[in-house]
Amino acid sequence: MADGRRVKLLLTLLVLAASGLALLAWTQVWVTAQVPAHGSVLQELQVTGSTAAPALTALALAGLALGGALAIAGPVIRVVLGLLEVLLGVSVSLAAVLAISNPAAASAAAVTAATGIAGRNSAAGTVTDSALTAWPFVAAGAGVLMVVAGVLVVGTARRWPGPTNRYQATRFEPVDGARTEGGTRTAASSDTGARGTNDAVGDWDDLSRGDDPTA
Repeated sequence: MADGRRVKLLLTLLVLAASGLALLAWTQVWVTAQVPAHGSVLQELQVTGSTAAPALTALALAGLALGGALAIAGPVIRVVLGLLEVLLGVSVSLAAVLAISNPAAASAAAVTAATGIAGRNSAAGTVTDSALTAWPFVAAGAGVLMVVAGVLVVGTARRWPGPTNRYQATRFEPVDGARTEGGTRTAASSDTGARGTNDAVGDWDDLSRGDDPTA
């Protein structure tokens, strides 16, 4: 049980760390691109991950939410979440690889905002030079870590301890199941309750006939 609890903790932290790393990379500069400004003057653009791979933020946030869900999920749901983590990791890596393979195209939105040239191909065609930073590679590595974490979750899900009973509904005893300190319901309490009920019914009948039971 202790080993299962340790595995659960480590893999949950790995999922959260990989997703957090992808989200961090998304906020950083991925590409430095140069485009013509006026005549022979070149303008340098700093293209962040939010422009080069806009889908990365949703994927990373989904990974963070998935890590939180793993903490309370049952065995079957853990397997489903592990498979989903693999899919998220593949998507994160794919988004990063696309930017790495074609940095000019990844800079198209930033070029359009700076120059007004519309169209992805047209904007990318104006890029005279581009250089990658380390952050898209970090994002790709974060995606790989997410895939590894998802595979490990699927492989070890049944070894994890089950969720605690902390958030389960509380069960209450019905009124007729009340017990005394000795563990046995007393006849006096039953008789008192029965008399109280009968008196209430009788008073109601008196009121129905127009009599005042308090007189």
